[in-house]
Amino acid sequence: IGLVHDLTAIHDGGLLDTRRTRRGQDSIQSTPNRTGQDLSVDMLPENMTQVVEDSQKYYSWSSFGPGDKQIKDLWIDLESVHQSPVRVHGILSNAHRQASRVALTFDFPFYGHKMRQITIATGGFIFMGEMMHRMLTATQYIAPLMANFDPSYSKKSTVKYLDNGELFVVQWDNVRLKDREKEGSFTFQTILCHNGTIVFGYKNIPLPVEKMNSTEHPVKVGLSDAFIGFLPSTQASETKQRTIYEYHRVEVDTTQITNSSAFVFTPLPTCIQHITCTQCLQSNITSGCSWCSALQRCSDGIDRHRQEWLDFRCHEKAKGSCDGDNAQGSLKSSNSPFRSPPPSTSPSPVARPASPMTEGAEEVTEHSAIVAGVVAALVLLVFLTLLAVYYVNTHPTIAPPFYLMQHHTNNYWPSIKFRNQGCHSSYAEVDLGGYEKEGFIEAEQC
Repeated sequence: IGLVHDLTAIHDGGLLDTRRTRRGQDSIQSTPNRTGQDLSVDMLPENMTQVVEDSQKYYSWSSFGPGDKQIKDLWIDLESVHQSPVRVHGILSNAHRQASRVALTFDFPFYGHKMRQITIATGGFIFMGEMMHRMLTATQYIAPLMANFDPSYSKKSTVKYLDNGELFVVQWDNVRLKDREKEGSFTFQTILCHNGTIVFGYKNIPLPVEKMNSTEHPVKVGLSDAFIGFLPSTQASETKQRTIYEYHRVEVDTTQITNSSAFVFTPLPTCIQHITCTQCLQSNITSGCSWCSALQRCSDGIDRHRQEWLDFRCHEKAKGSCDGDNAQGSLKSSNSPFRSPPPSTSPSPVARPASPMTEGAEEVTEHSAIVAGVVAALVLLVFLTLLAVYYVNTHPTIAPPFYLMQHHTNNYWPSIKFRNQGCHSSYAEVDLGGYEKEGFIEAEQC
């Protein structure tokens, strides 16, 4: 299959109306009836025609229709492939609202991050996150057509995939919408190329995407990535709450999805692809990059490793050169709930007065007492923890375990939209109305 060599050369023909905006910020252009107010895509009325403008910071993309000569090269006929085995996923082909992890035979760059494992879902999308959670459809996805599909409806409905070392193809074949099976079967696929190119191909689309809205499952087409942040919990304890922040999303014009249509997403250079300080700061294919010597990593501060970037104060140590590999490029610290606290004002060991050398024996005794106290405290803590676990397990009907069981997942992994607006970053919570009902179960690979 020579598709992987041809996709990188496809840039002309059928280019969607995408205009540059600020990085990480999606803006909407709709009919003249729009009030000019910034709205999220989910809030737009169904009867409005919207074109989502992507910043094209991470991907450039094009659409192709039945009349384009490239369209035949953008669909892989899995029935005629003989070089590599096509696998029908037995679990996903007989399930509804289920997902399963699959290992790739090559590193696939997604938003610049190399992925070796993906999660295929019956709902017409691939989850690209490294950690499973209940809000599987919210962020970190590759979605050729995310909807409430039910492959278990018919034996002809299958989820199949192919991996030949350079391409990974997932095809949702003859799948139907749950409780709307009479409206016809859908056949579409997505292709992941080893160079990062992504293709959405559509063979049979019996229903316009605009009419597929469901309260039981979100309907999306595009790409999304997010970073995971740790914020102090609102509870009295010092535990930290894990929160997903979506920093970028690509959404396409779904009115162009018809029979024999396709979208091609070409990855653009990112800061994290540079492996040395010189490449990071002097490359002419990227901008806004910063080199963190503590992490030996290049970044613009907004990627999956943002929390670690802030934890090591990489955003505060900007310099203009690579002298001693100790420098970063210019990157201003953004206003963010993840902003690290200011450095401690306590005097350094150098500034403190030296202790008299004649009192060495007393210092050793004092240090020994401190160590002994710490060890005793740790032993007591472990004992109390084991005692508490034993008590809860032997008394399952008491109130505290029931309380924990009922409240454990109430605020688990909230999803928040990250918007980078110059030097002022803002965060807005993603609507959880549909996602609260998600019930995905991770299945074993067949």
